[in-house]
Amino acid sequence: MSEDTIVYLTEEGYQKIQEELEYLKGPKRNEISKKLQEAIAMGDLSENADYAYAKQEQAFMEGRILELEDSLRRAQIIANNGKKGVVSVGSTVTVVEEDYDDEETYRIVGIHEADPSNGLISNESPMGRALLGAKVGHKIKVETPGGLVTFVVKKIG
Repeated sequence: MSEDTIVYLTEEGYQKIQEELEYLKGPKRNEISKKLQEAIAMGDLSENADYAYAKQEQAFMEGRILELEDSLRRAQIIANNGKKGVVSVGSTVTVVEEDYDDEETYRIVGIHEADPSNGLISNESPMGRALLGAKVGHKIKVETPGGLVTFVVKKIG
């Protein structure tokens, strides 16, 4: 992801990232700091597994903090207030696979909030990319692991 790429987030997703960031910068940093202090007190750091593990944990946490801060810096809150009748980030879309009757409903969200098992698909996923700009009645083709599948857009909310 390039440095100027927009990170699409719902209001809830933005809040969730802020909460995780506060936790990592507060209680989690303090917890790791205590682990490091305890490991240092044991002496001989060259053969101290607790110290090595705590340093590794600290490095992962600091990397996650940087990632979250960057995401918040580039965040754009999605609100479904674009063109009505056209799929955009934030839209809830009902589709049906061509030649089948079972409808599927998805909400197009940013990559940080994607959770396909709960109907949240990323705007960067094959299905999300195919849906962007579609209108009711449009047929979209999506490359899936099982091959090319055609869907019909039934409803946009």
